Amino acid sequence: MVEKYMHFEIVKNPEFILGGATRTDICQGELGDCWLLAAIASLTLNQKALARVIPQDQSFGPGYAGIFHFQFWQHSEWLDVVIDDRLPTFRDRLVFLHSADHNEFWSALLEKAYAKLNGSYEALKGGSAIEAMEDFTGGVAETFQMKEAPENFYEILEKALKRGSLLGCFIDTGSAAESEARTPFGLIKGHAYSVTGIDQVNFRGQRIELIRVRNPWGQVEWNGSWSDSSPEWRSVGPAEQKRLCHTALDDGEFWMAFKDFKAHFDKVEICNLTPDALEEDAVHKWEVTVHQGSWVRGSTAGGCRNFLDTFWTNPQIKLSLTETDEGQEECSFLVALMQKDRRKLKRFGANVLTIGYAIYECPDKDEHLNKDFFRYHASRARSKTFINLREVSDRFKLPPGEYILIPSTFEPHQEADFCLRIFSEKKAITRDMDGNVDIDLPEPPKPTPPDQETEEELRFRALFEQVAGEDMEVTAEELEYVLNAVLRKKKDIKFKKLSLISCKNIISLMDTSGNGKLEFDEFKVFWDKLKQWINLFLRFDADKSGTMSTYELRTALKAAGFQLSSHLLQLIVLRYADEELQMDFDDFLNCLVRLENASRVFQALSTKNKEFIHLAINESALPHLTQPV
Repeated sequence: MVEKYMHFEIVKNPEFILGGATRTDICQGELGDCWLLAAIASLTLNQKALARVIPQDQSFGPGYAGIFHFQFWQHSEWLDVVIDDRLPTFRDRLVFLHSADHNEFWSALLEKAYAKLNGSYEALKGGSAIEAMEDFTGGVAETFQMKEAPENFYEILEKALKRGSLLGCFIDTGSAAESEARTPFGLIKGHAYSVTGIDQVNFRGQRIELIRVRNPWGQVEWNGSWSDSSPEWRSVGPAEQKRLCHTALDDGEFWMAFKDFKAHFDKVEICNLTPDALEEDAVHKWEVTVHQGSWVRGSTAGGCRNFLDTFWTNPQIKLSLTETDEGQEECSFLVALMQKDRRKLKRFGANVLTIGYAIYECPDKDEHLNKDFFRYHASRARSKTFINLREVSDRFKLPPGEYILIPSTFEPHQEADFCLRIFSEKKAITRDMDGNVDIDLPEPPKPTPPDQETEEELRFRALFEQVAGEDMEVTAEELEYVLNAVLRKKKDIKFKKLSLISCKNIISLMDTSGNGKLEFDEFKVFWDKLKQWINLFLRFDADKSGTMSTYELRTALKAAGFQLSSHLLQLIVLRYADEELQMDFDDFLNCLVRLENASRVFQALSTKNKEFIHLAINESALPHLTQPV
């Protein structure tokens, strides 16, 4: 049975950090979070980054209040996480991460704080070391597949370690059954390791490239060439062995030849503290812009370019590259797309989604690009792949110009929040093409005089007289009867019936006298408007089913005179769409009527400023009181 005890109940002389926080303080327990431990081991190699995550002057000494706090980077901001000192134990031993020194607790408390950040210890099972590395530094992730590694890969890793980057490595598994299977050389498949050093050694007249790797288990090591007890070390002098910190202890850390490293490991992850960490020695000051966004089912979750009908509805970020790199004809930039909080949402059934992005050269227009643009234009650049990782990042070089960057999930209709970071060597201008709210409604036509009425209007007049009586005014209930009687005879549109709510909204929009009824002249004006909306609905009812997809709503509303932001579209979809993300004609009509009514109320209250209004308390209630729910 697991219980939680305070530190002085486990040991008599607890220490927060004993002799400095080092990679040997990290030993894995019963939790399958080797990826996190590999990241912590790498973090100990960068004292500046470590001091940011673990604020100084914390201890069990005088002034101790039973709490500790740690700092983590989350989506472009640093969060302070406070925890108490109670840790899961069994028979007076820590169950999860622990130090080799049983009275040292910084690593166990750091694991607890990270578990709190993500919702639970359970949420930490399984992951990629680069995820925690980014949370420890706010850095930029890059992944190298060993089969595709460049010729200068040794120099890349050497430079990364010198600049304080955090490095991890991994061996792929062919199947779930191979997870944590041990190879003949003592390596563990499906297991995260940290890279803790890289160096060269003289061996029989040759310079041998070596790399140091650590298993977060604190044991089980490589047993091939240059392993702890291999014969190669007999040809290396004591001073050189001391410089390389070579020991024969089974502590999980080992050296291996770089050629063996490339042969046995499949992937290396590097978390660069700045985008220039792997570039030339001159350090550039990179410009960074951050966009926070969402993929929302039914409005902005369009999927990748394979799904043309919905792809264009994804968030669109305009990128203006105006200055080339020094002495170059192109502009360098890095794009990092991160999906938010998937680990925290794991307990609710959420998985890490497959994500990526595409970059298009675009016309100089400040508007959300439509489906036809993507039908006829190919992307200029894209992420190397769509993959189910928390973050996807790639470097690009493009000529100066205007571009549209589209982040997306691979499949449509998948919801998530995301953080998009764009790093550029020269200042780049970015703008979210969410769409400005703009209402452009034509003035309603004047009703035709009785002696000039069309045959259609004469038939309406007869029906109106039959229903309304001599005053020629109808209530919402009577209007419901009139409209349904007329629309049932139209063969080009399928619908069940117009609801009473829609008819109340119509009267609210068209009733100029304020008596809650609709006069015949007002009805004639509305009928002209209704015919236009019917034709508009039919344009987007592609399969003639009597419904339209909510992904077409942006275009349909724009054709009706309403250019809306993604946020407003999301609210409309939540209000009117069914489970299949479809809208029938009654909902479409109700939506248009309420939008026009809200627009006219706004215009009536607007004075000098067309974008803002100031409301008294009685005016603020007006839009709600005049609209049925």
